[in-house]
Amino acid sequence: MIFGDLLKKIKRERPSPKDAPKHWIKCKSCQAIMYQKEIAEKFFVCPKCDSHMRIEVSQRIEMLCDEGSFLEHDKNLKPVDPLSFVDKKSYKQRIEESFAKTNRYSSTVCGSCKINGIDAEIVVFDFSFMGGSLGSVEGEKIVRATKRAIHRRVGLVIVSASGGARMQESTFSLMQMAKTSAALKELSKNKLPFISILTDPTFGGVSASFAMLGDIIIAEPGTIIGFAGARVIKQTIGAELPKGFQSAEFLLEHGLIDMVEHRVRLKSTVGNLLKIMTK
Repeated sequence: MIFGDLLKKIKRERPSPKDAPKHWIKCKSCQAIMYQKEIAEKFFVCPKCDSHMRIEVSQRIEMLCDEGSFLEHDKNLKPVDPLSFVDKKSYKQRIEESFAKTNRYSSTVCGSCKINGIDAEIVVFDFSFMGGSLGSVEGEKIVRATKRAIHRRVGLVIVSASGGARMQESTFSLMQMAKTSAALKELSKNKLPFISILTDPTFGGVSASFAMLGDIIIAEPGTIIGFAGARVIKQTIGAELPKGFQSAEFLLEHGLIDMVEHRVRLKSTVGNLLKIMTK
């Protein structure tokens, strides 16, 4: 009886993963435990297995943009609830919860910057905001970033990390696929480059529209890219899928993307491409 009470006490007092010290990071690929400061210096790439960890928007901007060059635009754009959508929670509640988590009302951060001294417009997706889903605000911000690129005669860089179109906006969300694609067509007519960077994961309406329309499409190693999930596809076609299906390396081998670039070299690669592709 005493032993049983002791076990219950241990279970009650056992710390949850949320209570773990913030200065330690565990690699989800090889399970290695690393000191956060050490891994940050390595661009959040595991030194044991070279796995590229998911990173925050602020870290992505810091890695890609020259120091002090990033100027954010359209920060105050907020989504509306045209369908009064409710599933387990209302759409308005989910937006407020995501705002409390990220301190923003959108899954994208847009701005003007310099990348290795080259002027550019950049859009970075935040997967922690409703799975980086594409809604009306995100589509509008991408179009505005494209228009700024045309006005300034600079290249556009979009870093995608998304589960796809936002179901809470239904057709309004799906229309953003056409809206953003049309805007990128105008960028192309003006002979300005669009570099699409795919990070883990990039799926759904994002991969089915602007993410795969880049003049150059770059993916980080190990990134999972597709439209539907592998399990859904397997059930639909009733067949086994190839090994590594939907990985960045698989897509590169089959000609769907242009390169797989290590995070350490990503900034210099994008900077060089912008320099070559813009006057």
